[in-house]
Amino acid sequence: MKMKIPTTYIFFFLISTPATFLKASNIGDGGFIFEENEETRIKRSDFPSGFLFGTGTSAFQVEGAYLEDSKSLSNWDVFCHSGGCGENGDNGDIADDHYHLFLRDIEEMYSLGIQAYKFSVSWCRILPRGRFGEVNPAGIMFYNKIIDNLILRGIVPFVTIYHEEFPQELEDRYGSWLNPEMQEEFLYLAEVCFKSFGDRVKYWITINEAKLIVEYAYLWGTTPPSRCSEPFGKCFDGNSDVEPIIAMHNMLLAHGRAAKLYHEYFQPKQGGSIGLTVYADMYEPLTDRELDHEAAKRAFAFHSGWTFDPSIFGDYPDELKECLGNALPSFSRDEKNFMKNSLDFIGINHYSTIYAKDCTNSSCPATENRAIQGFVETLGERDDVLIGEQTGIEGSYVVPRGMEEIVNLIKIRYNNMPMFITENGYSSPDVHEQRVNELTNDVKRIEYHTKHLASLAKSIRGGADVRGYFVWSLMDNLEWLSGYNVRFGLYYVDRKTQVRIPKLSAKWYKNFLINNTDLADKETSRFDTSS
Repeated sequence: MKMKIPTTYIFFFLISTPATFLKASNIGDGGFIFEENEETRIKRSDFPSGFLFGTGTSAFQVEGAYLEDSKSLSNWDVFCHSGGCGENGDNGDIADDHYHLFLRDIEEMYSLGIQAYKFSVSWCRILPRGRFGEVNPAGIMFYNKIIDNLILRGIVPFVTIYHEEFPQELEDRYGSWLNPEMQEEFLYLAEVCFKSFGDRVKYWITINEAKLIVEYAYLWGTTPPSRCSEPFGKCFDGNSDVEPIIAMHNMLLAHGRAAKLYHEYFQPKQGGSIGLTVYADMYEPLTDRELDHEAAKRAFAFHSGWTFDPSIFGDYPDELKECLGNALPSFSRDEKNFMKNSLDFIGINHYSTIYAKDCTNSSCPATENRAIQGFVETLGERDDVLIGEQTGIEGSYVVPRGMEEIVNLIKIRYNNMPMFITENGYSSPDVHEQRVNELTNDVKRIEYHTKHLASLAKSIRGGADVRGYFVWSLMDNLEWLSGYNVRFGLYYVDRKTQVRIPKLSAKWYKNFLINNTDLADKETSRFDTSS
């Protein structure tokens, strides 16, 4: 069935149509064509009591105020000022100006009805010079204000200690994550955070997406410090086959040491929990060949397993040992002891599902047919058919079944340890090709979340111990990568005026959380779309 309706009624129609999720396309004159597709119903009560729904951001992507109140230059400030990030000279100097507008943003969170908010602290704001300087009182005060106001509004803070950015001085002094000294730097930052905020913060995330950080920074060289070697890229310096392994090892040990500190000295008094997050795509075999099934297993090991296995079992996955051999560092006996069971929960950042193809007995590109990649090529299509609809980011597809698959895989591999879906989000296509009203009428984002939530609910009914779900992101924020001008937010942000405009997805999420009704329940037809 197709019909034309005015944009002012678009959300009313979406939530009042029985048992359907809808696709929409703009046909001009304020009208949209909707095509109905039968899907599983999903409502708030499909999730366990106490299940936390939230949103997330990261410091560099939203805060701005890049040199205010004694904050130092970060690695990302330097990188962006040299023209390396975003489009059209984008940088984090102002971003979403969250540093000055955080109270307004917390009010938006409260109006949505979320129960939790995942955010990161800026290393440069708390310790502008790392161990070489003093703790910055203004930075501590800023995050105290955020935490206190969240709690005042009944919102649980989930705090990430390291999300991509650190003082540039640490890069200049000793090459950051390529040097074991960075473990000491991180441990000191973690200790300051535990002491300053741990009486109120009950959920800590040590490092966000460690493997993804080292891939971009040391394999492809597309993010700071931009180190790589051919065939992955043409950087001034670096070794793509070796440096990602070294940086990853230091990050993992930094996590393990911080978790040990927390478990021994802070958790007994503060009563919180600590984990980390992984960018966890689901990998499906390209064909029914056993080699491709093994490739899918290796792909998981080289991405999610590279982080989770040492943090839970105390050692690297066998797949890494087999492929990387002596290039892979070993954990000492003491390190294995504090790495093992260093997580209280697993954080899953899931966006997409992709095919995995074996390269040991097949022709693959030079960048895939290498030990550092596990001899796996990842592909988005099979027999000229995409695995799912392409999002605004190359290589990222809408494949809702992947949510259930990745959760079930992690449930089995890691003995059903408590899990949170710490990021799940839809990237709109290039904003240059869309008007503001098209960006705010984001029906595809609603489709994405409803279908992924339905998939998640299936895994929970199957016994997966998942305890929360965070939409990425609260608002459109500065994107890291050059060449992408996409938006993930529930709120549209006008970068010139800093006005936040709730998208259709924000209104959907609010209705889902506050009314606790079926997304297609006719009784929601009076839902107010004006706020």
